[in-house]
Amino acid sequence: MRTVPAHDLHEFAVSLLTAGGFTQHHAEDTARVLVWANARGADSHGVLRIPRYVEMVEQGRIDPAATPDIERYEGAVAIMDARNMPGATAMLAAMDEAVGIAERLGTGWCSARNITHAGAVGYYAMQAAERGLLGIVMSASRPLMAYHGARVSGLSTNPIAIAVPQDGHPLLLDMSTSTVAFGKIMHARDAGTAIPPGWGIDETGAPATDPARVAALAPLGGPKGSGLSLMIEVLCSVLVGNPAISEALAGSKATMNGLALAVNIGAFAEKEVFARQIAELVAALKGLPTTAGTDAILMPGERGFRLAEARYRDGIPLAGGTVARLAELAERLDVPSDAILQTTEGQAHTAARSRL
Repeated sequence: MRTVPAHDLHEFAVSLLTAGGFTQHHAEDTARVLVWANARGADSHGVLRIPRYVEMVEQGRIDPAATPDIERYEGAVAIMDARNMPGATAMLAAMDEAVGIAERLGTGWCSARNITHAGAVGYYAMQAAERGLLGIVMSASRPLMAYHGARVSGLSTNPIAIAVPQDGHPLLLDMSTSTVAFGKIMHARDAGTAIPPGWGIDETGAPATDPARVAALAPLGGPKGSGLSLMIEVLCSVLVGNPAISEALAGSKATMNGLALAVNIGAFAEKEVFARQIAELVAALKGLPTTAGTDAILMPGERGFRLAEARYRDGIPLAGGTVARLAELAERLDVPSDAILQTTEGQAHTAARSRL
């Protein structure tokens, strides 16, 4: 592992993305989301994605300079065409649209057609919570996960995130409908480690422990994960006439879609009462008797917020394989990388001492 200061990692990510064709605005948005994921320990959605994003630009699958277009409004609903722009900027725009509608009408729904990979969707749900609204985000893409009972990919990992404002950090649920996101398989390959049975299956349908042999991801909870993924595909894709799964299974080019929802709490309850009742709910759950070996009961997102505070302060560790792939990309794009890729633990210790 190599530890890199968060600010330096962000700047390096921006440099790689801009050299790979992203406009400065898209690169800044994307780097911020990727580093946020790394800081929270979600390395599967962090900077290891950059080489693939650049490859997708080169393949014409990401338009690195596109801007979104609102196709129509209908009450509290907005339909946006993202025109294959970088997914981070697309979903930030979608949530901004949803929040604006919710502030006027109580709830806001923005469907984003033709996005590209958006990273950790919890980041976009947080944009609503940080403005005092409840945020919900989903996304849908090509087949990556086996439908329960099948031995090949039939659905995507279609993630869902829900962020609820409260005093301090929001409650933040951010999960895929597979047992793990595909990025965890990528991270295991980079780290050179085996994966647990149940993360994915090989081409015969048997559980895979070698990340290089994963042919399809396994659904979370079997039929439960399959069913939830299917319904997210309906809400994100079929509802706006842009199906991802059926088209891909028929051999057509895969698409991606996103959905941002914002809820104005004041349209449903007194905000002060809601805040008090959320605090009481959290306190009641945290006060429950714990099982052996459990130090404390954590709320959704709490572990990630704690880890992020430490990593933004002390630096972000990157797997050796990720460092090597970023270095290779930097060399190909003629982006200086020594300051990042030769960071040592000693530098992190020096930074820590400077704060004392």
